[in-house]
Amino acid sequence: MKFDLAGVAVHRWQFTLVAFGLLTMLGFNALTSIPRSEDPHFPIPIVIVRAVLPGAEPSEMEQLVVDPIEDAVDGLDNIEKVESTSADGAAAVRVHFTWDVDPERKYDQVVREVNAIRGALPPGLARLDIQRARTTEVSIVQVALTSDVLPMRRLEKTADRLRERLDRVPGVREARYWGAPASEVQVTLDLARLAALKLPATAVADALKSAGAEAPIGAVQAGERRFNVKSGGAFRSLEAVGDTPVRAIGGQVTRVRDVAKVAWAQAEPTHLARFNGQRAVFLTVTQKDGQDVTKITRSVEQVLDEYEKILPAGVKLERGFVQADNVKHRLKALFRDFGIALVLVLITLLPLGPRAGLVVMVSIPLSLLIGLSMLQAFGFTLNQLSIAGFVLSLGLLVDDSIVITENIARRIREGESRTEAAVNGTRQIGLAVIGCTATLMLAFLPLMALPAGSGAYIKSLPVTVLCTIAASLLVSMTIIPFLASRILDKHSDPEGNAILQAVNGGIHRFYRPVLHWSLARPWAALAIMLTLCLSTFPMLKLIGSSLFPPAETPQFLVRIETPDGTSLARTDRALKYVEQRLKATPEVTWSAANLGRGNPQIFYNQQQRESATTYAELFVSLKAWEPGKSEKVLDSLRRDFADVPGARISVVTFENGPPIDAPIAIRLTGQNLDALKALAARAEAILKATPGTRDVTNPIRLDRTDLDLGVDEAKAAALGVPAGAARRAARLALSGEETARFRDPDGDDYAVKVRLPMDQADGAARNALSALKAVYVPTADGLAARLDAMATPTLKSSPARIDRFDRERTVTVTSYVATGFLAAKVTEDVVARMEKDLPMPPGYRLGLGGQAEAQSESFAGLGAAVLIAVFGILAVLVLEFQKFKTALVVAGIIPFGIFGAVAALAITGNSLSFTATIGLIALIGIEIKNSILLVDFTEQLRREGMDLHDAIEKAGEVRFLPVLLTSVTAIGGLLPLALERSGLYSPLAIAIIGGLITSTVLSRVATPVMYWLTARGDQRA
Repeated sequence: MKFDLAGVAVHRWQFTLVAFGLLTMLGFNALTSIPRSEDPHFPIPIVIVRAVLPGAEPSEMEQLVVDPIEDAVDGLDNIEKVESTSADGAAAVRVHFTWDVDPERKYDQVVREVNAIRGALPPGLARLDIQRARTTEVSIVQVALTSDVLPMRRLEKTADRLRERLDRVPGVREARYWGAPASEVQVTLDLARLAALKLPATAVADALKSAGAEAPIGAVQAGERRFNVKSGGAFRSLEAVGDTPVRAIGGQVTRVRDVAKVAWAQAEPTHLARFNGQRAVFLTVTQKDGQDVTKITRSVEQVLDEYEKILPAGVKLERGFVQADNVKHRLKALFRDFGIALVLVLITLLPLGPRAGLVVMVSIPLSLLIGLSMLQAFGFTLNQLSIAGFVLSLGLLVDDSIVITENIARRIREGESRTEAAVNGTRQIGLAVIGCTATLMLAFLPLMALPAGSGAYIKSLPVTVLCTIAASLLVSMTIIPFLASRILDKHSDPEGNAILQAVNGGIHRFYRPVLHWSLARPWAALAIMLTLCLSTFPMLKLIGSSLFPPAETPQFLVRIETPDGTSLARTDRALKYVEQRLKATPEVTWSAANLGRGNPQIFYNQQQRESATTYAELFVSLKAWEPGKSEKVLDSLRRDFADVPGARISVVTFENGPPIDAPIAIRLTGQNLDALKALAARAEAILKATPGTRDVTNPIRLDRTDLDLGVDEAKAAALGVPAGAARRAARLALSGEETARFRDPDGDDYAVKVRLPMDQADGAARNALSALKAVYVPTADGLAARLDAMATPTLKSSPARIDRFDRERTVTVTSYVATGFLAAKVTEDVVARMEKDLPMPPGYRLGLGGQAEAQSESFAGLGAAVLIAVFGILAVLVLEFQKFKTALVVAGIIPFGIFGAVAALAITGNSLSFTATIGLIALIGIEIKNSILLVDFTEQLRREGMDLHDAIEKAGEVRFLPVLLTSVTAIGGLLPLALERSGLYSPLAIAIIGGLITSTVLSRVATPVMYWLTARGDQRA
């Protein structure tokens, strides 16, 4: 006895209602509790090791830090590539693992390997951090505390108290403040007094170190009581610092206050912040994995509102970036599209009549709610891609219900009772519906296994579609027959309602003669259609390909780079010019300026730039992103910034997809830095001369110039100076030396730093070149000698930075793409010019990074996905029809859909992007689904004894209506997405709509003709 699912659902209707009641409640629960986010959350198998060694030049960082770290991690399994950058006093090693690994485990392995060599690294390392790249490392909120009057120490303390409150919000991973130069107790030496006393600066530092040491002394016992003995430790007042004795000669004590001024000050700034031109300290909040950004933001906003009430006078809390606003905007737009799509789908159901339309409509909320609960169970968030998946599903999930309802309604019109029609109609078409849904799911299934970052990014879309389509199959085979047996009109007109009669009349009037003519001249009809399909190839070349489009968020970055060696003050002048220009732009709502460092990370594939006096960055927000208009605003800014002398200013928008350096990246690899520099200069010139490029960057275009201290060790020894003492004295004078800690009444710790006085330049404290003449070095007999007696400073040039790729020295010359150009086509042009004008010497090679590299990885995976989809669908067809030639007839309509998809992309001016290619793969499943209905019914009619020609013509006419309805509902569901003008999912919708239009029109003739050509031999036999 065969299991009849529809029979159980109709006859055991009480169980059906209870089961679907449970599934519906689970769906509503998922709707309220599923985490929401702007972009998908997925693990990124990249580990970043950052090291800071003050004073080291790039070649020293490469040799002393980068080399040992690369050696240590190179033995780990599953490494895809290792990149490193060695700059002035800082280095970063980025270890990229393959995407099939557990990122947490690989992070632990890197930590273990780096810790194992920690002792072999230079002892002067100021910082060694190991970080994991995460999509949730981005700031979900960035606010600013602004004040032009409050002392920076008090502003920093105000920011720190707010940070502590934000850290306690549930779901917050970390709250940090940025842009406040560290407050410290500065012991500024009196050079004249020190010279008169023949006292070296290091003597003051050593005295404070001894007095401020926090080493435990021990404990004493008195009877039954035990006391810990304490002495010294962190200083508690500025007077205590000043009273510290430095030297005693003949009963006369020289104290710190006698030879130095003790006062509060700020360390030499490396990162300064402004919000809308006002001095500021930024605060950022990051979220934990799997949390709902909107719920966290509500709690954060509550803390900000409460803290705003107790701010000191003169301090203002400015709200800047709130990711939840972007999420709300995206979800609102997609939910609006969803509502429009729902209305359009309902309109397309009018030919079925109100009762049949109501039955079909029930499948929409049920399938979506069940799909949503499955999506949550699989651990995905509700983001722009999963919502796009639901909207895409909207046009597909009613297909099964339409086909089954239309078949039941037709049987009722032919005289069957409602219950019999519901069970028999579902059973008659059930196998075809299961085959149709299986082919559709097989089209999406391979997309779940796409490799690399693109696959991880896009994964939530196919999972959403698969969950929803699987739910729709369950609904159509169970609850739909039950509802049809209760709701459909048993006394309906055999010809249907007026709309249905009009549609059927059109089918008889137009479709029947065309099909009859085509069956009479099959080869001519097939030739005409195949000729149309052949035009796909030139159109593909015309539209070009791309990876992921811009994210179309209203925020963007303005990056300012000045020549190496430029002071922070000079970079600030360029930054202030950009701030003024942005202030004059009416579309800009706010700007967050960062001097000396990049803005905290606010997009998942854009890392924060490290500290450099030659770098500044603005994080800017428009009122809203308006496609077509916003690009013109940014292009206007680019034109103005191109004329700024002494600074390279680029406007960067955020792009979806995996992290890349820039859309175009030319990688030059070799050993000799001079040769690489010459090759990079020529590559830069070629890039600038190529149409469509902008903001071309060559990282080693100019060497950096440093001052070598030039200590003569022989002279130093003759003067009685111990080895290394001259370098220590110079470092203490210029950078200062932390000697102890100062603890204020609030329990906050600050550094006590000894240094020479700094000159005021451009409103900030700076070391002047003449300061070196005032440095005294201690000698072995307790006296001091002038530094210039043993050192001759000289200027020395060296590379600005040294990059390595897979442990080889590499220079990457990058470029962005001008508006209106495709990165793939510009890259193709660049490569052709490079091959012609940039021959590689032996031992050097040219490679491509950027979008070309990411695209090759992503589309390589798509090739496998297409093969799996095609052969998987073919397997289902062979199982269903048990003949290869029948399966090939069904699959033969694929070229007709692809022709329409490519034509639609060309007409709308879209390229074949990654998401458009996914649309093509989905289209294969959708159009085969329609073809199955036709061929399956033809086979049924032939088994019932009908002549081949008559069976083909009748099946074509009878099945034209459900095919037309399913195609039109799919188009109606996708139309709002196509009209949204979103670079991410509009091409996907456009490709499917174009393919469905041509497939519906052409395959209604092509499939019968191909079936006739393959089956008439059987009839003769």
